[in-house]
Amino acid sequence: MESIMKTAEALRKRGYDVSCFETGEDAAAYIDSKIDGFTVGFGDSETIMSLSLYERLSSHNEVYDPKHPREGKGFYDTARICLTTEIFLTSVNGIAETGEMVNIDGTGNRVAGSLYGHRKVYFVAGRNKIAPNLEEAAQRARNVAAPKNAARHQYKTPCAVHEDRCYDCSSPNRICNAQVIYWRKMNHMDMEVVLINEDLGL
Repeated sequence: MESIMKTAEALRKRGYDVSCFETGEDAAAYIDSKIDGFTVGFGDSETIMSLSLYERLSSHNEVYDPKHPREGKGFYDTARICLTTEIFLTSVNGIAETGEMVNIDGTGNRVAGSLYGHRKVYFVAGRNKIAPNLEEAAQRARNVAAPKNAARHQYKTPCAVHEDRCYDCSSPNRICNAQVIYWRKMNHMDMEVVLINEDLGL
């Protein structure tokens, strides 16, 4: 928990609201209690999925998730709707104890939704996402999270086949087409980081 508290303090200095929890269940209950009666969009996140937030929030919010497209809507149509919801939930691929966060994206809906257009954005992350500094957080995003994500999608990229690191490939299934570094909270939008003392996501 020491690393989480250190990271939380650094994030607060960079303008974020931060909440810390021992378990994913506690974090999910907190998020469920804070979001009521809103339109909600999801970015692609194994962490969010593991907390069953789609199911929990759908009972009292209008929720859009590209992984659960509504009738007549596909992934991309739903992803576009997610860019305009009041609330957006996603995770990050790496967080530095110094307060910077890193995300890698292939399609762009995840990072785009985390930067602009919402009343509030929640970043939900387990302790496994934390690294000592920005350089190591970026390395984690590229060489740990991205290969695992490519393998999860059953892509035949070099990183997924070898399951070890980024090869800076030219595969049509390459998922690391953009990297975003969040230096500080974006202007004119509430942002909260929810840190959990469990290993969650990729």
